[in-house]
Amino acid sequence: MSKSNQERPQRAREKIAQQRAAEARRKRRRLWLAVTGAAIIVIAAAVGITLAVTGGSPKAAGAAPTLAPLSTLGSLAPAPSPGAPGSEGVPVPAGPALASTATAATGQPVNGISCQANEQTLFHIHAHLTIFVNGSPRQVPAGIGIPGAQATSTPNGPFIQSGTCFYWLHTHAPDGIIHIESPVQRTFTLGDFFDIWGQPLGADRAGPATGPVTALYNGQVYQGNPRDIPLNAHAQIQLQVGRPLVAPEQITFPNGL
Repeated sequence: MSKSNQERPQRAREKIAQQRAAEARRKRRRLWLAVTGAAIIVIAAAVGITLAVTGGSPKAAGAAPTLAPLSTLGSLAPAPSPGAPGSEGVPVPAGPALASTATAATGQPVNGISCQANEQTLFHIHAHLTIFVNGSPRQVPAGIGIPGAQATSTPNGPFIQSGTCFYWLHTHAPDGIIHIESPVQRTFTLGDFFDIWGQPLGADRAGPATGPVTALYNGQVYQGNPRDIPLNAHAQIQLQVGRPLVAPEQITFPNGL
């Protein structure tokens, strides 16, 4: 047999091996594309579920607000003496409620925020809201976000213990403490709270009080729509409708809040 005839089987075997290797590479590529496509679908579905649960864009909890120095407001009236401690150990303002809870939501979802039979604790933080109208203090009433609120008497005043259901944002006492107790971690805003309260909030109105609204956040001037103020952990928020403007009022959060 000539040398040429001897090399033909070897070349044939090499060609077959090359074809098999190429086919194996194509199979691996198809498998990789299939796995990648499936992963993209899963990620997209997860994002869709998050948006559906949170009722909007997947904002990160704790978003930083835009602030300006307190000095930009000029001269401020001194903050009044805090009221007597209420049932949560936080001073209750010596003034009437800004508005009642009569127009509050009655159980239907508000801004993607549900009202559930039990309080949710997966995401559990607290913020404080102080309100002045023309320099006079106003209370944030107990029972916001708790339809059918039932009060329990304590040595320091009433405490809302139960109700038909609990919105993820609610109040137990008229001391300005906003309870954020949610099964999902997201940024809730002061606008969400006022919507559950059933009261308007904007640059020229807070509840029934009308006039220029000045907002303070942790002792600084909040710049922007007060509806967008984030309810971050231990945030101290002060809304002032009209004049004179009052210096920031600060509270100490008791243990457990």
